[in-house]
Amino acid sequence: MVLEKNRIAEFNGLHAAAHQRKFEFLASEINNVEDVLQKLIDFQVAIPSWALGTGGTRFGRFAGAGEPGSLEQKLEDVGLLHALNQSSGAISLHIPWDIPENYAAIKAQAAQLGLQFDAVNSNTFQDQKDQELSYKFGSLQHVNKAVRKQAIEHNIDVIKHGVELGSKSLTVWLSDGSCFPGQLNFRKAFQNTLESLQEIYAALPEDWKVFVEYKAFEPNFYSMTVGDWGQSLLYANKLGPKAYTLVDLGHHLPNANIEQIVSLLLMEGKLAGFHFNDSKYGDDDLTVGSIKPYQLFLIFNELVEGMDARGMDHATDLGWMIDASHNVKDPLEDLLQSVEAIMLAYAQALTVDRKQLNAAQEANDVVAAQEILQNTFRTDLRPLVAEARLRSGAALYPLQFFREQKLREALIKERGSKTVATGL
Repeated sequence: MVLEKNRIAEFNGLHAAAHQRKFEFLASEINNVEDVLQKLIDFQVAIPSWALGTGGTRFGRFAGAGEPGSLEQKLEDVGLLHALNQSSGAISLHIPWDIPENYAAIKAQAAQLGLQFDAVNSNTFQDQKDQELSYKFGSLQHVNKAVRKQAIEHNIDVIKHGVELGSKSLTVWLSDGSCFPGQLNFRKAFQNTLESLQEIYAALPEDWKVFVEYKAFEPNFYSMTVGDWGQSLLYANKLGPKAYTLVDLGHHLPNANIEQIVSLLLMEGKLAGFHFNDSKYGDDDLTVGSIKPYQLFLIFNELVEGMDARGMDHATDLGWMIDASHNVKDPLEDLLQSVEAIMLAYAQALTVDRKQLNAAQEANDVVAAQEILQNTFRTDLRPLVAEARLRSGAALYPLQFFREQKLREALIKERGSKTVATGL
């Protein structure tokens, strides 16, 4: 489905007057409003190909309808999201779920939709059809060198697919670990994993990066071979300057201070970027900002401060991607909500009065520092984010447009009600 621009323009026209009143009132309170708007316009969040279908739980999957049944249809869905918000201009593919049959055709379709290809993702957490050796007891850490070699070759193959598409980075997440004490020699597992990653690193093109993702638990519940940001950073430092630590917001133990982790990784020049989601208990993969919106703002507050301190380009120097699972929501509606939450948290961080905050910190004025952050967080900046969309040619209110225009119903009519997204 390709969305006609005139439909968005007509919708915006109906809401323009009310929006303008809200925006002008808000803009009068923001000193650098035009700079903030430009940063919001430039900022893009990649959509993962696996998030476009209905996810599942350990106990079952309740499929939706009108799901994308091919890579081409996944591109259409991301193109639809991008047309609605102009902030979803990239797609991240998971291999082998989304191997193109025709690279040129896929790249042409993506270009037509205004999309780029974000990081490509390898998969050694599942045994694939006709796979010779199993990853039941690990992949890059496995005690059997032949299994490690198989996993290494898969990652190198993923890089080759990414090169064909114009991607510039590889994300490696490992389910490797152990479930019981004594099952695994921790030191040997680390050494095996490092040696495997070194072979993958050696295969990276000169202008590529590798992102080492960590996770505290699951699917293994006693140990994970890349279990936290320190272990990931250790791998990245040993690998070299093209290796970075990727932060998934759900991959921490409860109440971890993610904003401090982000700040230190950024300070060390080893922050790759993010997989955005939200959680209540563990890796719940919930809609971004649905449970802990203040934490999301605090993370972006550290990001903006740290990126500015290093003279970084907010839009391009880090990787921004959503990684969520939509078990009970329409995936496209959920993704629209997630992008909105990210843009709102980013806007809040951009409008923090840095001079006042720094002065409060230097004076050890704890109350003032708290007030500065909380007052910014409690200011409704949704009209600011909507104005950035309006200037980009997107819908003022993407989710409302999606529902009023019955876009899911149109997708069901086009694709049917029994389609299942690949990889799910």
